[in-house]
Amino acid sequence: MPKPRPAVKPRAFEEICDQIRAQLAAGKLKPGDKLPPERELAGRLKVSRAALREALRSLEIAGVVALRKGVKGGAFVQSGDTANMTRVIQDLMHLGAISLADLTEARQLIQSGVVRLACARATEADIEAIARNVERTAETSRRGQGEERRAAIAEFYRLLALATRNEVLKILVDSITDILVRFLRGVSEDIELPGLVAHRRRFLRHLRARDAAKAAREMEGHLDKLHALLARSRPR
Repeated sequence: MPKPRPAVKPRAFEEICDQIRAQLAAGKLKPGDKLPPERELAGRLKVSRAALREALRSLEIAGVVALRKGVKGGAFVQSGDTANMTRVIQDLMHLGAISLADLTEARQLIQSGVVRLACARATEADIEAIARNVERTAETSRRGQGEERRAAIAEFYRLLALATRNEVLKILVDSITDILVRFLRGVSEDIELPGLVAHRRRFLRHLRARDAAKAAREMEGHLDKLHALLARSRPR
């Protein structure tokens, strides 16, 4: 029988990161809080200042803290930035760990939930904002304004997520939509899904009617067509 491998002990800076994250989870640290000075914090955590600096740099890269220089500088707890999650997912796609099919499947599941919640929770103001976006999409498509059209596409999904009143869904949609728009920009300046505006207008009718089943089917059909188009257009 093979001998069990000894557990790998976390490095000092990783243990420090875990301690600071634990304080965030416990509510002892909140966005905007300034961490104690380096010497004091190292003493409290019983670690070297070198290990503490490495931990703070790691947390800065992760978007957990911001390191500021100067008299009023120090390490400050960040309020959170979805761009960090977007970068991680995008890097994994570039490295081949996440496929376009994976991304589409995740979008299908997430957007289906978003649509159903939006049908239940959207206010009239939410629906009117989405209606204005649909007309903006139509106008930019008619004029052949690629970059403006992509911005309208991104805005559509964000407005729909806002209508759910669910913070987690808003973060997930923001992240995946940002990756989609970057993907569209990278594939071609002129790529456009035929029937996009007609789809948006049908979807809006179902949303106004609060018909979650029809709205979800409309969204699923659109995402299927978009995936097929992107798969054909993606450089090999």
